[in-house]
Amino acid sequence: MLGRAYLSNGGPLCQEFEGRLAESLGVAHCIAVCNATVGLEIAAMALGLTGEVILPSFTFVATAHAMSWVGLTPVFCDIDPKTHNLDPAGLEALVTERTSAILGVHCWGRPCDVESIGDFAKARNLRVFYDASHAIFCTRKGRPIGGFGDLEVFSFHATKFLNTFEGGAITTNDPEVAERVRCLRNFGLKAPEMTIGVGTNGKMSEVSAAMGLTNLEACDTFFAANRRNYDIYREELSGCEDVRLIDYRESERNNRQYVVAEVRDRDRVWNGLKDRGIGARRYFFPGVHQLEPYANSSHHIRGPLPETEALCSRVLALPTGTRISPEQVREVCQAIREILAN
Repeated sequence: MLGRAYLSNGGPLCQEFEGRLAESLGVAHCIAVCNATVGLEIAAMALGLTGEVILPSFTFVATAHAMSWVGLTPVFCDIDPKTHNLDPAGLEALVTERTSAILGVHCWGRPCDVESIGDFAKARNLRVFYDASHAIFCTRKGRPIGGFGDLEVFSFHATKFLNTFEGGAITTNDPEVAERVRCLRNFGLKAPEMTIGVGTNGKMSEVSAAMGLTNLEACDTFFAANRRNYDIYREELSGCEDVRLIDYRESERNNRQYVVAEVRDRDRVWNGLKDRGIGARRYFFPGVHQLEPYANSSHHIRGPLPETEALCSRVLALPTGTRISPEQVREVCQAIREILAN
């Protein structure tokens, strides 16, 4: 990279990274960006969205912030308690004459009901796109996440299954959308002296692409560690009536980056683990609709969100990844059993 003296602006490493991802995900176009939040903003601009966008509140706040940042109004939809994803049954009541799109989130890498959402949107002439931050190399009915809806946005933040230090990518099979995305991530430039409109600087650097290419080589190691940890958690916690580990379909591929449990009296368990130096997280807590600026402003709309609020009080993400050993996983499970027993 340094020998080429090519550090940014769509260099050879970035192009190679985009090409390898497009092939792996089975999509026609993959456009690397500096991070997924900017990717979501570019996606909304590329789709020409206006007015309101329906999305779940059970997500990281960046999903809603990205829509607000480009002048759109988030409309929060409740989730299906079984999948933790946006509930298609809740869409009808939220559509208005100002609705331009639905933004689903593939939570924990478990894909949304893309067929129901797609059919609903098509009947109402709405755009559909997905926050696929959790879902790299995951599948829906054997098909990789990446080619659903008008486009999908991945995160390659340092905390994700595949990381580029900081980064993201937008994938699509629509050549016109892909061209707009490429222009918008590069100041709106279509040619050196021609812009298509207002753009931003959303490019991925060569050093991030180099990290991504390196980590692509290690994905099998990541998969194996995550699968091992998940299986130990499932075995060790199977007898705990107050803990329900979310499951992953064996017929689908999932990166299993997240070991997520629904826990009765979650905060007592969370505090007990914290007191023992165990870093579990209350994903996603609180719901985005309960955070500023959405909790006390007119810059969003929401219907009743009983399932979201109930789930936010139960979910606990447990430690996993390549840096935790099987013995440490068993120690976490033992700690959970002891806390619940007391």
